[in-house]
Amino acid sequence: MLLDYGVYDAARAGFRRVMFVIRQEVEELFRRHVADVIGTGIEVVFAHQAVEPSAPRRAKPWGTGHAVLAAAWGTRGPFAVMNADDFYGADAYRLLFEHLLGGAEHALVGYTLRETMSAHGGVSRAIVELDARGYLSRLTEVGDIVSRGVAFTGHATAGQAVSLHGDELVSMNLWGFTPAVLPMLERQFAAFLEARSADPRAEFLLSEAVGAQLAANDTRVRVLRTRARWFGMTFSADDMTVRNELQRLVDAGQYPANLKDGFERLA
Repeated sequence: MLLDYGVYDAARAGFRRVMFVIRQEVEELFRRHVADVIGTGIEVVFAHQAVEPSAPRRAKPWGTGHAVLAAAWGTRGPFAVMNADDFYGADAYRLLFEHLLGGAEHALVGYTLRETMSAHGGVSRAIVELDARGYLSRLTEVGDIVSRGVAFTGHATAGQAVSLHGDELVSMNLWGFTPAVLPMLERQFAAFLEARSADPRAEFLLSEAVGAQLAANDTRVRVLRTRARWFGMTFSADDMTVRNELQRLVDAGQYPANLKDGFERLA
């Protein structure tokens, strides 16, 4: 699976424990997959993300911020957060691990917008704005971003058109956090449930939660620029592109043809 390469890159960078945030009903499937592919090369723990009792009619959990809280019980110090359907590249995990060794600051890995597009439709991205010292000052969600020749266009959450040049930094949801983020997320999630638990489409997004913390001057996030190549599964039609990219990296010797052998060598 695509996420295996992320776990492998994280293990190569120095991370030694991974938590899969999953639905409880698929745990056995994941346990078999871990045994077949990851083996004992890195410690694996499972956390269940479930619908809160306050929303019995809701069919799916509450989003990425809620996923982090679902894994909070298993954190032992600074930790990284990644999406399972994105390929972030080895350099991104190395940057994040080295940053987290300091243990004092949150971090976000930033990618260049033009390098994160899909050939199969518009994408949603959180545009990163920096202050003079290289810290995150604001995240702006822009949806339906498409290429228009040398320019890019999208729509802000309020619906207005947005023009972009393609060199903007964007968040692909690869974060590093100290444990100090968890009680803040818990308070935000409680307020979110109080205000929006009746909305079946509402999501407690990690990017929005961190953005609110920034707006309130409650947190600081260092932005790490990576040279790594990103690709991912935005649309089902991206499947062949992802397969070809992974095969190219394997052929170039950057990943073993059998990932389990690679994991065992890291153990």
